[in-house]
Amino acid sequence: MTDSTKLGPWVRRFLLEYLVGERNLARNTQRSYRDALALMVRFIAASVRKQIDQLTVEDITAGQVRLFLQDLEQTRGCSVATRNQRLAVVHALARFIAEHSPEHIEWCGTLGTIPFKRAMKREITYLEQSEGQRDYALLLFLYNTGARADEAAQLTIGNVELAQTPTRDLSSVQIHGKGNKLRRCPLWPHTASVLVALVNDRAQHEYVFLNRCGRPITRFGIHTMVERYVGRVAAKLPALAAKRVSPHSLRHTTATHLLRAGVDINTIRAWLGHVSIDTTNIYAETDLEMKAKALATCEVKETKPSRRWKEDKGLMTFLRAL
Repeated sequence: MTDSTKLGPWVRRFLLEYLVGERNLARNTQRSYRDALALMVRFIAASVRKQIDQLTVEDITAGQVRLFLQDLEQTRGCSVATRNQRLAVVHALARFIAEHSPEHIEWCGTLGTIPFKRAMKREITYLEQSEGQRDYALLLFLYNTGARADEAAQLTIGNVELAQTPTRDLSSVQIHGKGNKLRRCPLWPHTASVLVALVNDRAQHEYVFLNRCGRPITRFGIHTMVERYVGRVAAKLPALAAKRVSPHSLRHTTATHLLRAGVDINTIRAWLGHVSIDTTNIYAETDLEMKAKALATCEVKETKPSRRWKEDKGLMTFLRAL
């Protein structure tokens, strides 16, 4: 690093060397650190009236960081826990810089004096009956359709077309996918009946899945919901604890189970909304159970070893007659 005073190169090294190289943190954690620093540098650049690439390490003063944390709570409405998490990122960056640049040790010490706030003790978390009903409907919907978290979050009641009776016609849902492309997926009768109870005669323009405040659930809320239930189930299924399960894992599960059920690859492509068949082919290439079944169909059965040509009397007679 030619100029140890510029902040940009230090941030880059911190993200690549420390988070990825030294700590090997999960991708979601890396993104959280990255987003926290992006918020901070934008705030301080505006405060000191500099371009972001012109910021120096010394521009990140304890006073500026305190103003940034105050802005998080008052302007952005962040909780104390989020505020403390952002501060922890600043502390980690300061320590990294001080370890590699001794002239910044004193600067690091001043940032280290910024204390964490004591958060209110959380109440015991539980689900209201309506929330449990929504979670069940959402998990069932994700598995039935293979929808992405964002697609489920954006689903409106008008996108759901329910059969007239449980035994006649077919319920389906129109999903707005990537690039605003539309696709239609069938719904199991059970999924349809659960959605009927969930929407409860609400207006067509309203979103199907709402959070506890009655506002549309976000894709982050769906991620949190899935992780919460995975944590509960993992207590009974230890093997699940070793897996990273997300809403996208449910999408992969839908595709794999469709493939195992004999659904052709083009139908699965349309079901999931893949632009290219190459994306869908990944499931056929990675599913070990499908490979095992394919291998069994062409297995070479064990047979008795054939006689050596020297033991074939008919062949010997033929050869002697030549």
